[in-house]
Amino acid sequence: MKFSLTSEFREKLKLEIYNSNFEFVKNVFKDISYVDITELLYEFDSKESKYILDNINSEKSAQIISELDQDTREKFLKIYSNKEIASYLEFIDSDDGADILSELDEEDKVDVILNISDKQKSKDLKDLLKYDDDVAGGLMAKELVKCNINWKISQCINLIKKQAEKVSMIYSVYVTDDKGKLLGKVSLKDIILAKDNSQIKDVYDDYIISVNVKMNQEDVAQIMQKYDLTVLPVVNKRGKLVGRITIDDVVDVITETAEEERQIMSGITSDVEEDDSVWKLSNARLPWLIIGIFGGLFGAFFLGSFESNYFNGNEIFISLSFFIPLIMATAGNVGIQSSSIVIQSLSNPSAFESSVTNRLFKVILVSALNGFVLSLIVYFGLLFFDSYNILDFDMYSKTAFIVSISLFSIVLVSSLLGTVTPIILDKLNFNPALASGPFITTTNDLLALAIYFVIALIFGGI
Repeated sequence: MKFSLTSEFREKLKLEIYNSNFEFVKNVFKDISYVDITELLYEFDSKESKYILDNINSEKSAQIISELDQDTREKFLKIYSNKEIASYLEFIDSDDGADILSELDEEDKVDVILNISDKQKSKDLKDLLKYDDDVAGGLMAKELVKCNINWKISQCINLIKKQAEKVSMIYSVYVTDDKGKLLGKVSLKDIILAKDNSQIKDVYDDYIISVNVKMNQEDVAQIMQKYDLTVLPVVNKRGKLVGRITIDDVVDVITETAEEERQIMSGITSDVEEDDSVWKLSNARLPWLIIGIFGGLFGAFFLGSFESNYFNGNEIFISLSFFIPLIMATAGNVGIQSSSIVIQSLSNPSAFESSVTNRLFKVILVSALNGFVLSLIVYFGLLFFDSYNILDFDMYSKTAFIVSISLFSIVLVSSLLGTVTPIILDKLNFNPALASGPFITTTNDLLALAIYFVIALIFGGI
């Protein structure tokens, strides 16, 4: 059923909740997807949302709670008892349950686990809480289907029927030895087509990609992207199968990583949302803005060193000063373009399999071509203006030459800086996104000014 949230429906629902009409709530949400209900809850306060969840299917309510964004869910769960939270954790995968538990106080966390009736679920959740959020163990779910390599197909089918009750999606059946070590996998198709008296070892595939429980989540995402996987088994240091990571969890990682890098490239130092406090938003933005201010002040002091040229009526200097915004804007834009391409490439482990020398040579060729084209546009553009006698031809000709040569040089330098800086930061195990945004812009602005006036000193005699 396609659901559409209208103002009329919202007001009607609010009224029925106020009147405690649980039959209306139960019936209206019976055929609506939990995803749509999740979006709806953002329109209501916590008490109204709780009333909705208390009067619909418990399994659907659990899915909704697991889908709420972290900030909303933390506020939302404060009005629930630990026993109520525990009852919802019974219906969701262990990885989502662990995420919810991690948002609770230590005392509440222990109490919730004690109130879970399913002892295996309780044990799985305690195991998952041992891992950091940013490693494979923090992403994985404990629910999976596995069978022993020495079993017959009929034994495997019977076990699948039992295990599948607690597994939301079955992608494949993992094959292990007597000690639980991962040996391979077998597809459901092969199990169905095999004869009942066949053994698992006759039909299983021993080629399987797995990750260690301690592997960084970004590396996990890269592996799943590279091999186009929908599910990835997780093993401990002894090779024992301990869980699985599904594609939905990896998509979340990719989304979060992209958002973090976007914020960093924009000069925001921490993860913030629009509805965060004024102090938190300001604190996230100020550091790089302050750096930019210092860069601007340094640039002003640099320009101030040529103050005498203004007061002495140095015409060529006054003319050149008109083009400072052009020079600085081009330097910043070129640097951002180059760094963004490199940062994007760094997300692919094979991006730099070719030699760095070849890559830098290519950067020089591209920047030289771009710089040459831009320089020609500026040079002939200025001469075109001069043809209308806006300014004296001799002076404007010299200005055009200096600006063009400067622009060409700045494009080369800015491209190299924008390319090299992220690579160096990556080699030093720093986030290369730090190279973009205000950092590159401010650095290139200062370099651009220096190059511009050095060339002006050489060719303009200022």
